[in-house]
Amino acid sequence: MSGRVVPVKFNRREALSLWHDVTLKSVLQTGPDLSTRQLAILTTVYLEQGPHTVRSLAQKLNVTKAVISRAIDALEIMRFVKRCPDPRDKRSVVIARTGPGSNYLSDFAEHIRGHLINTAQVA
Repeated sequence: MSGRVVPVKFNRREALSLWHDVTLKSVLQTGPDLSTRQLAILTTVYLEQGPHTVRSLAQKLNVTKAVISRAIDALEIMRFVKRCPDPRDKRSVVIARTGPGSNYLSDFAEHIRGHLINTAQVA
């Protein structure tokens, strides 16, 4: 991802319509149906500089470590992230990216991009 932000002006209805479309697609697709919390964790791991630990993710999302651990368990079952030993501290575990997780988010991002392009062409 380039990190380039293209300004798009949405009114409230258009913003909710975008979120509805993206959410509906994620529910209707044949792949896993991620919770909002799982998606927030997954995008944090992929978009923000790591290393990511259960503790750092809990602080970032302002939830308990137990909440993060349960979400990571589910994301690991889907093979979207994996727990790995921290190379700097073997007692610690980092949450790492995986190919399937990257593919899932790439597809998700393409859906958002497609919706934004269609919205921009209508305007």
